[in-house]
Amino acid sequence: MRTASGEAASPRTGTAPGEAAPPRTGAPPGPPPRTSRGVPRWVWALPPVAVLALVFLYPLALVVRQSFTSDTGEVSLAPYGDVFASEAFREALTTTVWLALGATAGCLVLGFALALVIAFVPFPGGKAVAKFIDVFLSFPSFLITLALLFVYGTVGMANGVWTGVTGAAEGPFHFLTTPWGVLLAEITYFTPFVMRPLLAAFSQIDPAQLEVASSLGARTWRIVRQVILPEALPALAAGGALVLVMCLNEFGIVLFTGAKGVTTLPMLVYGKAILESDYPAACVVAVVNIAISVGLYGTYRVVSRRVGA
Repeated sequence: MRTASGEAASPRTGTAPGEAAPPRTGAPPGPPPRTSRGVPRWVWALPPVAVLALVFLYPLALVVRQSFTSDTGEVSLAPYGDVFASEAFREALTTTVWLALGATAGCLVLGFALALVIAFVPFPGGKAVAKFIDVFLSFPSFLITLALLFVYGTVGMANGVWTGVTGAAEGPFHFLTTPWGVLLAEITYFTPFVMRPLLAAFSQIDPAQLEVASSLGARTWRIVRQVILPEALPALAAGGALVLVMCLNEFGIVLFTGAKGVTTLPMLVYGKAILESDYPAACVVAVVNIAISVGLYGTYRVVSRRVGA
């Protein structure tokens, strides 16, 4: 076949010499993409994966393996049976769950109320308070607990004022050494973790929506319930899930409050490994704690996808 200029066309493509061939459809995929030096891109992923496996996955695998090792060094489920049958484990699991749920509920209520005030109630220093929340997130948990001890501890400021005014031998504030003290400390520390995503969500709300609702006669609580709350639900779910997982694994707050009779799963791991040198039992409790945390995170991801968070 020849073209108008007399040149022979390609028998396969039907194009004249010098013309670009049309794209071929149904062609097999080409080789994997390469960098400018000819090295496949997946090769560059090997170093970080190797570091992750060495630093995180390998120690975790050792913990899991130790949890299935009996006192004689054989692979066995006996450590799990012994731990699950112990009263200490059941009490620690119950305490961990109810403290985590209580702290999460308190953080959601308090964080939502504080975020509403900061975002929608103008007051001097509001922007500074919002920025301070970002700084607060970097504080270690034991620092907040130590501050509470200075205020409400046995020899803290509140008890000192009470004894100075009444002349009593000791003050009435001793709740920090109880589960309620741990709950207060966790709510105080973890509330900003709920406020931060809420403030980001509130910043996306169009003020015109609030003005229109107010002009139509809606009261403040109705605006909050029907306009603001639906926009805040994904942020509440994200913040609440984060706080729940962090409370399940919290160790410093429980340790620094010195709460008597309050033993959570992390505290039980510490006691079994450090105080009793029972490493198989400590690894069993650690594996259970990890499984609960990963399960909750997986549930949160499923729910967040369904609600569009």
